[in-house]
Amino acid sequence: MPHWIQHHVNSFEAQLAATALLSGIAVASAILGYQNTKRKEAVEDLKSSIPEIDERHYAEKLTAFGLPAPVTPHLNKEDERSAALARRAQQGDYDDELILEQLARNRAFLTDEGLSKLRSSFIIVVGCGGVGSHAVAALARSGVSKIRLIDFDQVTLSSLNRHAVATLTDVGTPKVHCIRRRLEQITPWVFFDCRNELFGKSAADDLLSPWSLTSDGQGQKPDFVIDCIDNISSKVELLHYCHSSSIPVISSMGAGCKSDPTRVVVGDISATTDDPLSRSTRRRLKLLGVNSGITAVFSTEKPGPGKASLLPLPEEEFSKGEVGELGVLPDFRVRILPVLGTMPAVFGYTVANHVICSIAGYPQDYTTGAKGRDKLYDSALTALQNMLERLARSEVGQDFVGLRVPISKDDAGFLIEEIFRGKSGISGLPNRLVLVPWGRPAQGFGPDPKWAKEGQKFLPLDLKDLVCMTKEEAAVHEKEVLKGGKKPENVYNEETVQKVKQRMKEAEYYDKYR
Repeated sequence: MPHWIQHHVNSFEAQLAATALLSGIAVASAILGYQNTKRKEAVEDLKSSIPEIDERHYAEKLTAFGLPAPVTPHLNKEDERSAALARRAQQGDYDDELILEQLARNRAFLTDEGLSKLRSSFIIVVGCGGVGSHAVAALARSGVSKIRLIDFDQVTLSSLNRHAVATLTDVGTPKVHCIRRRLEQITPWVFFDCRNELFGKSAADDLLSPWSLTSDGQGQKPDFVIDCIDNISSKVELLHYCHSSSIPVISSMGAGCKSDPTRVVVGDISATTDDPLSRSTRRRLKLLGVNSGITAVFSTEKPGPGKASLLPLPEEEFSKGEVGELGVLPDFRVRILPVLGTMPAVFGYTVANHVICSIAGYPQDYTTGAKGRDKLYDSALTALQNMLERLARSEVGQDFVGLRVPISKDDAGFLIEEIFRGKSGISGLPNRLVLVPWGRPAQGFGPDPKWAKEGQKFLPLDLKDLVCMTKEEAAVHEKEVLKGGKKPENVYNEETVQKVKQRMKEAEYYDKYR
């Protein structure tokens, strides 16, 4: 073996191969060395081209989302004066009598006790776009002094058709700092804890943690969380976290494609309808075991011909790949949603109104049913007519088909929606509603003799005598009270009787102003 190796080493072919190998290594080394030198020169040229940090050129750190980290924006002279005043006010250098004067109308409405509760409250607003910015503005103007703002997004030109306080100079800046900077010019004593972050389950403990920005209120848990998120995943995670942690929360559903402010209502999330955002939110929450117990602001407006709808993606966008890959974040603004600039404000102020009244202890009793439910009113009137004819027939022994009742469809809508808030006065259920006499009239259910002489089958009946019930409850009430002769007090518990009587008093009072 050693003889074979020595023979090949001394051969001409081996020497030639070794020479070629060494030459290749030398050339490669020279090329790599040259490239390394050029790379260093390019890096130096790039570094030298970066301007010095000064008033014209400033640097910002980026968040994990590639957005500028929260920094103090460059202010103009007016903003500088407002910021200085805000710092002084937040340190206590601001006369409390001036604050009370600014809040005088709220004070007169909510009373001193209610305003005091509001001023000491801590509110978290998640999502500071069209809906959230209006909600924050209303909260600050109404006296809330500790507000945490959570939003990862920036103000864009398209934001300006619906944002409460953003101006052209705010385009490109984080929404949370835009709101803080503008509202400090209106309510300088309010503390804003700005979190330029995307809400997610992993960050929930930190973002929804107790107040820590100031010694006043240190460790205070949020009195309310306001959900104004338009990203489904984040929205569901926030609502589920608040529901599981027993944190009061109110959620704004979609304002997009809506145009009727009279259809915006407050109710349980289980009652939300006619909105893709609320439908998706309900489904996902249901999978997490949450079916109800979350207050929501939503619109009962239905889509129809000529109304705005979700704009389709151009065909060329689909050809680029999965539609979900076109979004900055999963489920986030992949498609264009038309928004009338006024509607986010309606939603935002409705949300804020609920929070303000809830914290101040002001009475709230919403009508969650949609007004203008003509079929329901017609059905309620027909059921009432049929019941009165049965009662008249059983009492007088004649056929009283066509018995006239002085109740119109407008009267039925007034009683069902305005007086009984779209719910049964007995159980609070909102389905299969009818109107029923609460007790037997003094003259019984026979036709009025005076009108009978004129050939009219007429039964005198006042609105204050009618109660809203479900059809099933009405059948029991007819059997036990109207036919059986029992008094309502002997059929229903004291709480129900008092609630119904209160509603009947309201009907008598408000009917005078219709």
